[in-house]
Order: sequence, then C-alpha cells, then structure tokens
Amino acid sequence: MVPKVKDLYKEKVAISLKEQFLYSNVMEIPRLQRIVLNIGLGRLSDGGKDMKVIEDTANELSLITGQRAVITRARKSIAGFKLREGVPIGCMVTLRGNKMYEFFDRLVNLALPRVRDFRGFSSNSFDGKGNYTFGIKEHIIFPEIDYSKVEKQKGLNITIVTTSNKDEEALELLRGLGMPFRKN
Repeated sequence: MVPKVKDLYKEKVAISLKEQFLYSNVMEIPRLQRIVLNIGLGRLSDGGKDMKVIEDTANELSLITGQRAVITRARKSIAGFKLREGVPIGCMVTLRGNKMYEFFDRLVNLALPRVRDFRGFSSNSFDGKGNYTFGIKEHIIFPEIDYSKVEKQKGLNITIVTTSNKDEEALELLRGLGMPFRKN
C-alpha cells in the first residue's frame, strides 16, 4: 500500500514544483531522499557503564520509526569530556522509501500538533544544499511511546534530506508535503 504523502507528492506537489521552477526533465524535480533520526545521550549514557539507558533509547527509537535503531559509538577519545573510543554515545535510524513517507506523515499530522506552543518551523534551518534539520526537545510527543515506561525524556534530532541543491526548492517541497513553517 502506498503512503498518503507519497501519493500527495506524485499527484500534486511534483506537478506544482515542475510548473513553478520550470523543470524540463521529471528527474530534476526535488523529492525526499531519506530521513535521519538521531538521539545523542551524552551524560545519560554514563560513559557506557549503564547499557540499560542505551538499550531503552534504541528500543524507543525503534518504536517511533518502525525500524531497528543502530547504537552509535565514539570514534576517538576526548579527555576533556571523559570520553573513550568505542563507548556508546547515542543511537540513530535512517529511513528510506515507504517507511520514510509513513514517518513523515506521522510526524506532521500526529506528533507535531502535540507539541505545546508550536507555531511552526523556521525556514532558516536549511544547510545550503536543500537539507532541513531540526530538533525536538521531548521524544514522547510520538503516540507510540508509553509515558509510564519512559524514565528520562530525551531530545531528538531529525534531518530531512532532499534531492534538491537549492534551499528554496526544498522549502517549497516540504511546504507542499504539509510541513508547517512559520510566516516571516
């Protein structure tokens, strides 16, 4: 079954982007390439001594995305942060294909309306290459997470990678898919 957002892209967004930016080839039209979710644990991981926190975080991220999370480890030692090489410091998931579109739909239509005092995202968070990154302070805004089982609230970084090389094109793509941006 094809996700709603993918149908919306094919039927409306791609056509309007082609007309707006005057693309001569269908392959020039920007589209979502992948969505990367990352939770950095920092002090919560306790230098890798308490693996329960890391495993719980990976399980919660897996519940949110529907895909198994990968535990990330420190690449090199940094004495100032009391960090050793190979110590678990977070977890991440990369979504592609239908899972990516389904997650985007749940993010925009279920999770973001649950954020208190949410007025939309800033349109200044693009990286210059058409990718959009934002953070969420509480991962419990997703309906899949059970509040009673969560010991500590964790932040979540989300990066939406598009095939566009220009921020304006990526902004119009995300707007067309339903991403709420603030009025400037």
